[in-house]
Amino acid sequence: MKHPGKEETAVLVALINRRQSEEQTKEYLNELAFLAETLGTKTIKTVTQKLDIPDVTTFVGKGKLEEIREYVKAMSVDKVIFDDDLSPSQLRNLEKVLKTTIFDRSLLILEIFLKRAKTSQARTQVELARYQYLLPRLTRMWTHLERQRGGTGTRGGAGEKEIETDRRIIRNQISVLKKKLEKIDKQKITQRKGRGNITRVALVGYTNVGKSTLMTLLSKSDVFAENKLFATVDSTVRKVVINNIPFLLSDTVGFIRKLPPTLVESFKSTLDEIREADILLHVVDVSHSGFEEQIDIVNKTLAEIDAADKPTILVFNKMDLYRSLLESSEDPVYLNGEENLTLIQKHYATRKNFSTVCISAKKAENIDEFRDKLGKQVKKRHYKIYPNYMKNEYY
Repeated sequence: MKHPGKEETAVLVALINRRQSEEQTKEYLNELAFLAETLGTKTIKTVTQKLDIPDVTTFVGKGKLEEIREYVKAMSVDKVIFDDDLSPSQLRNLEKVLKTTIFDRSLLILEIFLKRAKTSQARTQVELARYQYLLPRLTRMWTHLERQRGGTGTRGGAGEKEIETDRRIIRNQISVLKKKLEKIDKQKITQRKGRGNITRVALVGYTNVGKSTLMTLLSKSDVFAENKLFATVDSTVRKVVINNIPFLLSDTVGFIRKLPPTLVESFKSTLDEIREADILLHVVDVSHSGFEEQIDIVNKTLAEIDAADKPTILVFNKMDLYRSLLESSEDPVYLNGEENLTLIQKHYATRKNFSTVCISAKKAENIDEFRDKLGKQVKKRHYKIYPNYMKNEYY
């Protein structure tokens, strides 16, 4: 039995294959450890295996599984977390062998979202996505529901009767949550229709790139920001004025590699803030060694929700951290860093037709240039809404 207040521990597992190099796998495991930390779980070991395709029964090979089993038993590990999604049969087989809680990447992200969601809308969205994800996996997941219902959560021995009971409970919950979300979506659509006479700008980007910090800076109002993944789950809208022109600025949920499809679907009304925006501010953590891949992931997600063709300013944030890395790091990524960053900016400006700017939201560095570029985009959109804008003496 786990001692109250004791930090939970985890072993992380990932595969190295033709599509994912050893270096990439290491970076992905670092992100997975950050996700686990966000959920309050400490990573004490990472395990990798070179395997072209996952084993259909246990994801990893027999020898590697035995190695994990021995470590889990010796260290009384609370969770084993896999960096890819697991099938229901893989989950069942892994739990039988490892005799501990098994998480895959999607379930970990869903649990973090559930922990982070504050508003009724966000909680409804996350709960729906989580139940839809768990339904086919109840062969090993019923004890999670027992804990929610105040039961003992005893592992094993539940039998098909308890599992069927939980399936029925989940189906009922999914039905209730869908109806609740439909009602919320209608309310949000009405709210957004009322904003048709004002320019709308949406902050987008990979998780933990500094969107909320930038929003606080622009709107001069407190917006929750924290150095953790998915600090922002709820959509926040603030009114901002640049050069006497008002616009609405939305801070939306951060994207991430392999964002669970059920979550994207459930967050439809939140993502509509992006779909219906006039201008996107794509914020990038330029101090992250894999920031170009993160840009690609965000652009791919934007394409999936039909929001890729909007006027976009690519905001390279955290320049203060980037410069620190230039001075201290021996990583070849940062050699000739300032020069490389200039070339990268030119690449996105010429090939992708993005406006680009480098800033530090935390240090308020180069904010005047950023505000100038944003102001010009907002003014251009404002002219379309109000063609007689220049004749209005009020401005």
